[in-house]
Amino acid sequence: MGILLSARGLQKSFSVRPLFENLSFVIESKDRIGLIGANGAGKSTLLKILSGKIETDEGEVSFPKGTRIGFLEQSPKFSEDSTIEEEIISGVQDPFSGEAHALVLEWIAKLNLESQGYGPEKKVKLLSGGWQKKVALARELVKEPEILLLDEPTNHLDLESILWLEELLVRSQFATVVITHDRVFLQNVTTRIFELGRQYSQGVLDVRGNYTTYLELRESQLSQQKSEELVLKNKLRNETEWLRRGPKARTTKQQARIDRAVDLKEECEELEYRNRSREVTLSFQSSKKQPKRLIEAKNISKSYGDKILFNDFSLFMGPGSRVGLLGANGCGKSTLIRCLLGHEKVDSGIVLQAEQLPVSYFEQKRESLDLNISLQKTICPGGDTVIYRGNPIHIRGYLDRFLFTPEQIELPVGKLSGGEQSRLLLAKLMLKEAKVLVLDEPTNDLDIETLDVLQNCLTDFDGAVILVTHDRYFLDQVATEIVAFPSNENKRDELIKFADLSQWERWRAENQPLKEFKKSRSEESESKKKKKMSYHEVRELSSMENLIQETENKIEKLHLEVSQPEIQSNAKRLSELYQQIANAQQSVDRLYARWSELEAKANEQDK
Repeated sequence: MGILLSARGLQKSFSVRPLFENLSFVIESKDRIGLIGANGAGKSTLLKILSGKIETDEGEVSFPKGTRIGFLEQSPKFSEDSTIEEEIISGVQDPFSGEAHALVLEWIAKLNLESQGYGPEKKVKLLSGGWQKKVALARELVKEPEILLLDEPTNHLDLESILWLEELLVRSQFATVVITHDRVFLQNVTTRIFELGRQYSQGVLDVRGNYTTYLELRESQLSQQKSEELVLKNKLRNETEWLRRGPKARTTKQQARIDRAVDLKEECEELEYRNRSREVTLSFQSSKKQPKRLIEAKNISKSYGDKILFNDFSLFMGPGSRVGLLGANGCGKSTLIRCLLGHEKVDSGIVLQAEQLPVSYFEQKRESLDLNISLQKTICPGGDTVIYRGNPIHIRGYLDRFLFTPEQIELPVGKLSGGEQSRLLLAKLMLKEAKVLVLDEPTNDLDIETLDVLQNCLTDFDGAVILVTHDRYFLDQVATEIVAFPSNENKRDELIKFADLSQWERWRAENQPLKEFKKSRSEESESKKKKKMSYHEVRELSSMENLIQETENKIEKLHLEVSQPEIQSNAKRLSELYQQIANAQQSVDRLYARWSELEAKANEQDK
């Protein structure tokens, strides 16, 4: 595989705090890299540096002349009053060529824009956030990039669109670097995980393999670092004890021992800093008295004009109910929530609620946050103390639970990252008692560690939860019941209930019409060129089975070595073996894919 991009010694700081320093890596052709890390680790900043949007403080990014790089930003920007066609065609080098126009129409078709009534002349500003994201993606894809950078591409996309994007990236010929905290997306798409974090000596953990491989190696690496910290602390303790002894007990090598103790102290402090971990503290306040029925819908229906959103739908929610809503953007999820909360009338049927039903609402676009006021005024408008669970807490201590620093307290909310704004909204909601939590896409922008804490918090909540999310892992862990809106292709208007996500996935596989994934012109021309097998391909096919067998034997031997007790206690060797297994497994996957390709070509040639 050829190197498409090389980064050497990158450093970027805001104020006095470095996001990352001395960061070096390469991106190879067909790499599919998942870029992850805590909120504020510098992921979006790194993508902007790679795309040339901003400059690095130190170091350099280099790539072969003429390399095409596409960059889908987290919040894409569009020209005022521009149309879909105008925005997409702005991505091509020569917007006046007939070929460029044809390519734009091809991507409009691939994204199913026209099937939703969004023709080329539709104004982009009239589209929903999800469709705007698709237009921005098409604008980058018409560049026919060799590297595509994606910053939170699944935000605002419905699940069907995310599945489409997964397939697109897996089949693509270009390299990809994608920022996402969607663990299922990472598992399905990536071949390499790149985690930014202060806990690593180089500021990054670079793992070749999928998300599961990364988890195994990460645990091994962090466990090894903690062991090293313990060993160094014991050595430092011994050296310190020696230095405390009287002069008679010391040797002539006293200065060397003192210098060694100083070095050990610095090493210990560095490891202690890297091993120190903090997580958000979340705990929603629920009302002490919980009636058996919080919300009950009986045979409710709702339409807008000729469009039936749901018909004859019933739902019971009591304490501990956690209902997940699934469906395409615009299918009626928000309308259903408003009907259940009594904010909108149903056409028929009845909605019953418990008396005095306090509700906490996490809005998808975080509309309740004023971007112009400070964090302190957002949480505590009239002082510096909040009341949480009946106890007064100083604003600094309260915001510290959500990982905000003292320097951020007077910062305007608009200066925070998307993930930090989500944490602030959670902090605001936690001050209010509620019997029902409504969370509309709460997973957008939050890092994986915070998602885990939020997941546990919702699972432990005494009241009821209504959850809208495209994050399949989060949905499956939290929801006790899933209500799905059928897609337009199903021609059905009733909502369908599922016990869990796997049940919905089986239903989808059985009921969704199969859609052929249209190949791009470059893929089609490539496949036409390679119909006839060459002499070398014939020889390659004949040796393929032996190569696969040899590699699988190697993996088996590595697994045997990993299981040895002496290896289990050697964190460094364990980490090396897991990396070798990941590399070997990647080789097997490539060999099988190549074998399948050659077999298909041989069968085609025999016809």
